[in-house]
Amino acid sequence: MNEYMKKAKENADKGIENGEGGPFGAVIVDKEGNIIANGNNKVLKDNDPTAHAEIVAIREACKTLNKIDLSDCILYTSCEPCPMCLSAIIWANIKEVYFGCTKNDAANIGFRDNDIYEFIKGNNDMICLKQIDRDECIETMKKYQKDSGIIY
Repeated sequence: MNEYMKKAKENADKGIENGEGGPFGAVIVDKEGNIIANGNNKVLKDNDPTAHAEIVAIREACKTLNKIDLSDCILYTSCEPCPMCLSAIIWANIKEVYFGCTKNDAANIGFRDNDIYEFIKGNNDMICLKQIDRDECIETMKKYQKDSGIIY
């Protein structure tokens, strides 16, 4: 077993044993193979639906490295990232990701990742998503752009 995937799995196992959340673990390493951050699902422990293993690891890596650009890092995760985690991975500029189980494996034990993928495709109406008050809200974006806001 790959040593980093083994660590991601151990993180998942530890989280389950501690009652912190679902069966998901992650680890972020640098290009030299040094472990920068560990994560396990902490949704139940933190009462935080965003506390997925990948998100926890990304937050830790950003704090450890004191930067938001993790383009020089590699992520190992025990399961294929959900849409939220995939988005966080993209925002963090992580370009290399290895996963163990698939999103279908997660669905087979009851996780709803596929519902979100279907929503993104426009195939369900699980939430009401409507645009309002753009004219007023766009002013904040224009101000940020004018004041040389950092784009990330």
